[in-house]
Amino acid sequence: MRIPESELIINPDGTVFHLHLLPEELAENIILVGDPSRVALVSAFFDRIESHRENREFFSTTGIHKGKRITVQSTGIGTDTVDIVMAELDALANVDFTTREVKEQKKKLNLLRIGTCGAVQPDIPLGAFIYSEISIGCDGLLGWYKDGEKLMLKDYEAAFKAHCGWKDGLASPYFVKASEEMTARFRGTDVRMGMTVSAPGFYGPQGRTVRLNPSIPGLVEKFESFSYEGHRITNIEMESSAIAGLGGLLGHNAGTICCAIANRHRKEAFPDYKNRMKELVEFALEKV
Repeated sequence: MRIPESELIINPDGTVFHLHLLPEELAENIILVGDPSRVALVSAFFDRIESHRENREFFSTTGIHKGKRITVQSTGIGTDTVDIVMAELDALANVDFTTREVKEQKKKLNLLRIGTCGAVQPDIPLGAFIYSEISIGCDGLLGWYKDGEKLMLKDYEAAFKAHCGWKDGLASPYFVKASEEMTARFRGTDVRMGMTVSAPGFYGPQGRTVRLNPSIPGLVEKFESFSYEGHRITNIEMESSAIAGLGGLLGHNAGTICCAIANRHRKEAFPDYKNRMKELVEFALEKV
């Protein structure tokens, strides 16, 4: 079936609408970063750079790292922009831009997000690496896609909503696993395997008070005290649920690993985390 021009916009130069990438510029191994400046941080480890693109918050560099072809792609902050990035990366891999038809032979992309997060458990030190084995999407994004509910862990969701006193006006949180293939790459390492809250904002949705109060009092404490089937919430960030959920629906190998630059329980922050992020980049490049 031909995909109409209004549904997948292709620029006059043949690039996909937001990312401004040509299909041949995309590697099958992809590092996702929120901050566009981290594209340069990651690509500095490449032995050779093939291409670089910039449009709005979407920066992309493809190159070679130790013989492996890798694209590093910025997403911006939040699951709304991750929705754009995941859809367009998949289209670049699996849609023929000439015929506008989905290819019969699908490519399975390896997608690993590298980011920062806030830890919620008192025993997680600043600078710890946390892999999001399960993500909790508080944004509602996955519910907009057919079959999204097939990936949702409904028993976790019910227990979580009861524990937190979830408000009726909020999107129902969904629990989704990262791909088992990606998760297996981090088992047996020093990385902490965690359950991660993906918040739809930085302040109220993460329990912060500046001049406005969150609608759920003591939200971080409720995150910290929640556990289900031996899993506890380890950290909060803003993108992992969309990457795991959309990656699962599209058949890709997707996951998220973050460096803890704050501990919300201890009210500590790690503002000078740049060197630790470089260590995370080096580590992640070996795993993607």
